[in-house]
Amino acid sequence: MAKTLADVREISRLAYGFIASRALFAALELRLFGHVAAGARDPGALSAATGVPKHRIETLVAALTSVGALVREEGGLVNAPAVGTYLDPAAHAYFGDYYRLQIGRQIYRDMMRLDAGLAGDRGALAHEEMSGWLSDPEEARTFSDAQHAGSMGPALMLAKRLDLSGVGSVLDVAGGTGAYSIAFRRANPGLSATILDLPAVIEVARGYVQRAGLADSIALIPGDAREVNWPGGHDLVFMSYLLSAVRGDDIAPLLQRAYSALRPGGKVIVHDFMLDETRSGPSSAALFFLSYLSSNPDAVSFTAAEIAQWTEAAGFVDPTEEIMIPEITMMVTATRPEPP
Repeated sequence: MAKTLADVREISRLAYGFIASRALFAALELRLFGHVAAGARDPGALSAATGVPKHRIETLVAALTSVGALVREEGGLVNAPAVGTYLDPAAHAYFGDYYRLQIGRQIYRDMMRLDAGLAGDRGALAHEEMSGWLSDPEEARTFSDAQHAGSMGPALMLAKRLDLSGVGSVLDVAGGTGAYSIAFRRANPGLSATILDLPAVIEVARGYVQRAGLADSIALIPGDAREVNWPGGHDLVFMSYLLSAVRGDDIAPLLQRAYSALRPGGKVIVHDFMLDETRSGPSSAALFFLSYLSSNPDAVSFTAAEIAQWTEAAGFVDPTEEIMIPEITMMVTATRPEPP
């Protein structure tokens, strides 16, 4: 259930929240949490490690301790438990680059144009949809590298959860750097995958697939999923974070393309941000939906039940819903029926 604001101080925390975000992104750019973990436990040592004057580091450290990212102990500064696990570059579970690159450098910047998106002022948008944004090779690499950092953990988790023993061929639509295709292939050596994504993104994916040693089993198709032909005969079509990023009118045609790309009995999995049935949360999903409006006034938010209904309208049967990343994403799985 969404929390109700009951005090003006709670309104203030909401209004000032962007300053805390910037403090986090600045610390990540400086690799500050890594320096703390390596033994730089006071502002003087952090100043020496980062090259930032001590008085500025003291101000940043005060902000980070005030929001709980750093903790003052008798021996000096230490990372908060979650920070040490996920935001220290030396940590096994590190994915600070997702926050640093995609959220800090790109989405934060683009949200300055949210008013234009809400007004439908296309001349003042951050950019024209994600396809326009990711046509730039530099932006595509920044976005894709960050997304890979954020996606590998969920991809490995999903590869363990899904029974893909009978799946020979996966079409990974808007598959980005191939995090999910790589995880699926490693967990199921007999599987082959095809990633379809925008040309600049596919160039980034090529490097990840090659470094994974899977170039022989993961094919790459450059193009806008709404425009290029999808190869057919697949056992699974996987669509992650695609439907939230396109125009509402694009959703039905994309699901119809998924239907056509599957063999009878094949399945589609839609993984995306999804609201609960009251459309009051979860907060992370709701805020991500909102972020798309800064570049795409025609993007829509949706619930899992709505996705299930849309798959049925495209001809699929037996849609099921399940949580993927708690409080953020869900999955809807549906089947292309066998002929009678």
